[in-house]
Amino acid sequence: MKSEPVIYRNATIDDLPEIVAIYNTIVAGRMVTADTEEISVESRVKWFHDHNPQTRPLLMIHTPSGETVGWVSFSSFYGRPAYNGTAEISIYLSEAQRGKGYGKIVLQDMMKAAPQYDIKTILAFIFAHNEPSMKLFLQNGFAEYGHFPNVAVLDGVERTLMILGYKTQA
Repeated sequence: MKSEPVIYRNATIDDLPEIVAIYNTIVAGRMVTADTEEISVESRVKWFHDHNPQTRPLLMIHTPSGETVGWVSFSSFYGRPAYNGTAEISIYLSEAQRGKGYGKIVLQDMMKAAPQYDIKTILAFIFAHNEPSMKLFLQNGFAEYGHFPNVAVLDGVERTLMILGYKTQA
C-alpha cells in the first residue's frame, strides 16, 4: 500500500498527551513494549525533556493534510559519553495509520536523517515475537547486534529481546 508523504516537526510538551495516548494503544498487545500497564503523561515528562532537536529528536509525524501518523524518537543509549554516537530509535504509529506503509517511510527517513543528529549507530530493541517489526528493520539493512533469550515476562510468558543495529553514513 502506498502511503502519502509525511511531515516531521519537533514535538512540544503540548504533544505529550497524544504521544502517550498513541503509546498506550500498544501496551495490551504485548508485542511492542515491556510495559504491562498503560503509562501516564506525568510519568513521561522527564523522558520528554531527555530529548532535544539537535541530537535526540522527538518528532511528531503528520500527513500533508495535518492528520497525525504517530511519533518517532532517538533516545540516548547507555548514558556514557563514549556512546554519544549511538541512539535507540522508537517508532509508534496511531492505530488508524498502522499497516499503511508509514513504518517503512519513517524508518528510512530516520536512517537518512541520523547523521544530522551525529548518530553513527541506530539501535532498535524489538521482541523476537514481534515479527512485523523484525521484518521491517531487517529488510531495511539492520543486522542482529544482540539476542537476549527470555529476559522479559509478559503475562507469564518469557519473551526474547533482540537488539538490531544499523551503521549510518555519518
